Amino acid sequence: MKVRKYAAIDIGSNAIRLLTHNVIEEEGKDTLFKKSALVRLPIRLGEDVFKNGTISKRNEERLLNAMKAFQLLMDVHGVEKYMACATSAMREADNGQVVIDNILEASGVQIQLIDGEREASIIASTDLKNLIRKDETYLYIDVGGGSTEFTVFSEGKIKISESFKIGTVRLLNGMVDDSMWNDLEHWLKRHVKGLSNLSIIGSGGNINKLHKMSGRKEGESLSYIWLRAQYHFLSSLTFEERVSELGLNPDRADVIIPATQIFVSSAKWIGAKKIHVPKIGLSDGIIKTLYYAKE
Repeated sequence: MKVRKYAAIDIGSNAIRLLTHNVIEEEGKDTLFKKSALVRLPIRLGEDVFKNGTISKRNEERLLNAMKAFQLLMDVHGVEKYMACATSAMREADNGQVVIDNILEASGVQIQLIDGEREASIIASTDLKNLIRKDETYLYIDVGGGSTEFTVFSEGKIKISESFKIGTVRLLNGMVDDSMWNDLEHWLKRHVKGLSNLSIIGSGGNINKLHKMSGRKEGESLSYIWLRAQYHFLSSLTFEERVSELGLNPDRADVIIPATQIFVSSAKWIGAKKIHVPKIGLSDGIIKTLYYAKE
């Protein structure tokens, strides 16, 4: 038996994450991927970038300190290989490349800027394929702070994938107008037209939290009716009530409402009754990508 250590760094618009995995290789058996540790920091780069077009000095310092800490944690864990990916906020920041260069020089962490298509392909390398049945059609939705990735799976294969600048941080800051919602609605209806047995696969911290709040067992799907009711319930509470009464972290208590809105609206437009929540995302995909790309 051989145990290898891999790490994924996901630099999103709302939060950044360090995920470490034990990858267990044993002759004659399938490789086992086991989560070792997860660190999440709510730096929220998107609030800077979507309002002002740049990452502020303050958030650059916070991000740099986080990368230094992540580098130390990876050393302690004995990580042999890592990949750091930055998405929407870093892509759109006028000083994004400068920040990346500064972080590399000061911490040694090399960050890759990836677009929505690359992000979707990395996520598709996860255990998502184990959930998808050839006789059903799925809309995979990965909700982020700056954008949301939508992928249609039909007959077990990707039919089409698109990234929309409708993310939780943008919605919180009033940066998504009606025309953007209309574009999404038309895109979804056009690309699922004629397809039957439609359901949604959701990923991201918010849908994972919603699934936990529902009390359903792992692998049990959410219903559209429950999710719609939960959206109205959450919206009826103040921010303070969502923190004190529901026990949500402050950095989750605000973004969970726009995230739920994205899932509810999408399900309504395509007529989906079920939302599967396999609890996978970009970080998990990075681990698989690293492993299967090994020399």
